[in-house]
Amino acid sequence: MADPTDITALARTVLETADPIEKAERAHAVARAWRRGGCTIPDTAEPPADRPARPARPQLVAPGDVPRRRLNGPAGRIALLHAVAHIELNAIDLAFDLLARFATDPAIADERRHDFITDWITVGDDEARHFKLITVRLAELGGAYGDMPAHDGLWDAAMATRHSLAARLAVAPMVLEARGLDVTPGMINRLVSVGDTDSADCLRVIYTEEVGHVAAGVRWFRHLAERADEDPADWFKTLVRRHYGGALKPPFNVDARASAELLPEFYQSLT
Repeated sequence: MADPTDITALARTVLETADPIEKAERAHAVARAWRRGGCTIPDTAEPPADRPARPARPQLVAPGDVPRRRLNGPAGRIALLHAVAHIELNAIDLAFDLLARFATDPAIADERRHDFITDWITVGDDEARHFKLITVRLAELGGAYGDMPAHDGLWDAAMATRHSLAARLAVAPMVLEARGLDVTPGMINRLVSVGDTDSADCLRVIYTEEVGHVAAGVRWFRHLAERADEDPADWFKTLVRRHYGGALKPPFNVDARASAELLPEFYQSLT
């Protein structure tokens, strides 16, 4: 029987919860348990399943088959927020998969392991709050998560990096979440231009906190690079070319990336 205080086992309970709101609430519960103290860090951990539990809806389709609509009507804004909600649900699972899969990884210095877990529990807790924030706004517009098709590209990235913590950090926070820093300001401006300041405010909350998530990825990637005696920028580029399915897309939000310590020397040559 699993130790009910084992933080990796608790992380797996988030991944094993299919209902989206229950998953978000479970993420909050695990975060509270960790912050209260009393959770244990095992010497080794059972790896989680390759795919987390998910609801029957939304239907998952190829990225090109996700409908795109103009934002000047409610349907377009619902489509945009539905896509954001899907990203945030995936982000909950990405954070807790990283914990369950890599919290005991020997690449992390033992004296830093508690800090590593704290950072990624904080990220998962934030992502759960973001998901709930967007689903509330969806409901106000007459929509709900699951109403529209979505794609599974984020979890494809998780599958491609499930055997390497360095690769996971390079691809998930430092490529995919950093891409959110590039595109979210434009989404906010478009929502403001059509008068939907409430939805824009939701995205502002997410954007501000995602800077910290990218920063966590950079911080722990640099930690691994130092321990492996690798140049961080060169190693990042090697791992992205090996594990990510395409070039990075400019323009980049250089200022937001710099706030997260993700400097152009890491990503500029990967376009």
